Amino acid sequence: MSIEVSSLQRRTVVGAILRQRGDALVVASLGNPCYDVMAQGDRPDNFYVWGAMGGTVPLALGLALAQPGRRVLALVGDGEMMMGLGSLATVAVQRPRNLSIVVIDNEHYAETGMQRAHTGRGVDLVAVARAVGFGQAHQVRTSAELDQRIALLVGNDPGELAFVAVKVGTEPAPMALPPRDGPYLRSRFREHLLGAAAHE
Repeated sequence: MSIEVSSLQRRTVVGAILRQRGDALVVASLGNPCYDVMAQGDRPDNFYVWGAMGGTVPLALGLALAQPGRRVLALVGDGEMMMGLGSLATVAVQRPRNLSIVVIDNEHYAETGMQRAHTGRGVDLVAVARAVGFGQAHQVRTSAELDQRIALLVGNDPGELAFVAVKVGTEPAPMALPPRDGPYLRSRFREHLLGAAAHE
């Protein structure tokens, strides 16, 4: 049972969120979320997760716990979120108030040939998030709904654990390839957070 996919475009959605990110740290999962974030401009407080499908939310959780004064924004695809579904329970138990998870859900596995994915067959990620303990878990299908949820996602005061799944269309967007050198990305991100102490 597939629900009609939204007419929202992924690149537009990610751009709208990141324009209001302030000093939020962004962790983007491999594939399209990395390209979408890069398309808005590369920054040292962006961390692109390469070659670790299912690892974005756990990484973002660790970052949120280590940096409680900063908002952490995890941007993941629906396939990535399904791969790391158990991480939602861990996040809900830890309850970091400064973590937001955004699933960009086109109901397909875009990186491997646009096969139909679980969310296009009835799996409801928002219901899963609520079931494991997210008090703020929302589905977005329209621009108006997205506008309503952006403050929840990027707000720092008072800060709140949040999960938002945004239904987007399947139209491809131009490739915007971020750096892929893992040690470079790690060092750049650490230096942004810790300054010269990152090298000591």
